[in-house]
Amino acid sequence: MTENLNDLGVAMALLQRLTSQTLPRAFEIKERVDHGELLSQRDIDFLHTLSERAEEVRPLVNRLPEYQEVYAQMVHLYKEITERALLNEKGTTPLE
Repeated sequence: MTENLNDLGVAMALLQRLTSQTLPRAFEIKERVDHGELLSQRDIDFLHTLSERAEEVRPLVNRLPEYQEVYAQMVHLYKEITERALLNEKGTTPLE
């Protein structure tokens, strides 16, 4: 029971950070790369940290299925950003 309450507390703190800090920054980066901009070193560092945190919280998400969808959406957003950023670095546009 204590582990469940601890997990819930950690999940709530992570969701708060996700909505107030992480998502706004990720969407800002996505908007810029969608317009053809390159990632700055600060963006790369942010995305690297985001990837590390995603791996760290994966066991928690696996124990709390109600958070799996938001976790999957964040991972998908990361994938979209990095794929587009790579295309921008190569100077190519995606086939749509």
